[in-house]
Amino acid sequence: MKIIAYGIRDDEMPYLKQWSKDKGIEVKAVADLLDESTVDQAKGYDGAVVYQQKPYTAEVLDKLASFGIKSLSLRNVGVDNIDADAIKRNGIKVTNVPAYSPNAIAELTATQLMRLLRRTNTFDRKIAHGDLRWAPDIADELDQMTVGVIATGRIGRKAINIYRGFGAKIVAYDIYHNPELEKEGIYVDTLDELYAQADVISLHSPATKENEHMLDDDAFNKMKDGVYILNPARGALIDTDALIRALDSGKVAGAALDVYEDEVGIFNTDFGSFDAIPDERLKNLIKRENVLVTPHIAFYTKTAAKNMVQFALNSNVNLIEKGSDDSEVKF
Repeated sequence: MKIIAYGIRDDEMPYLKQWSKDKGIEVKAVADLLDESTVDQAKGYDGAVVYQQKPYTAEVLDKLASFGIKSLSLRNVGVDNIDADAIKRNGIKVTNVPAYSPNAIAELTATQLMRLLRRTNTFDRKIAHGDLRWAPDIADELDQMTVGVIATGRIGRKAINIYRGFGAKIVAYDIYHNPELEKEGIYVDTLDELYAQADVISLHSPATKENEHMLDDDAFNKMKDGVYILNPARGALIDTDALIRALDSGKVAGAALDVYEDEVGIFNTDFGSFDAIPDERLKNLIKRENVLVTPHIAFYTKTAAKNMVQFALNSNVNLIEKGSDDSEVKF
């Protein structure tokens, strides 16, 4: 058995090598992403392990199938960048890693919320210019606030636990109710109810056609004045132009964004200078003291990197040997 792994970073290599040694399975690590220019390297392999935000196009998937590769294992959760028609047409089976480290995402989300509430970005900038005064940047306390959690999957539930540790009240919305949370009575029936109650909105939804731009002008208008927005989930959940308008009006007091709807080709890239970043809306957000932008790093911990690599490799082996895996994604 031979597996090819695309998009392997330096920080992933130790976990890949350890797995390969322990399992006695050959794994070719390729730094490049899987696209039309690199897919030919997969010829002669039994399965492919991948991670990227770049689309998995029909051309690439057709080529993999022509090589006899019908086992594709993602090292991440999201599958919205895969050409589903090509997957079905070629009979390719796909797995993901649905829970590589919910703690990692939840912890950064809560960290960024506390930075917003305690105005640390503002104080960092003031201190850098020799201004050590307190006023007028007085803070809020989370234990006096209601956090609205949208989607209560693994990450959403970890986030709820952290918010509760600070003493916050929780309301939640999800089309699928978690039985334990249901017993606690924290669910509201509609997003409008959540918007009306929440001082903080914490997004943990997957990206689907139905919830694209979930937070748009209409949604922001239904929220409390001075609401805080947290998005460690998917950039497409927020209409960026609507968010900028809500920040300008003061409707949104602050936002922490680990994702951005046009992040592909921008995040995880060194442009050499701030001015060289080729996205004016993103630069608009970054320049604001009440907006914290991170380049999709919520997942980026040692624990998560290890789990993403090794869980995906294990799934790929199951697909090759058995034709199925518990983490298979249906298209």
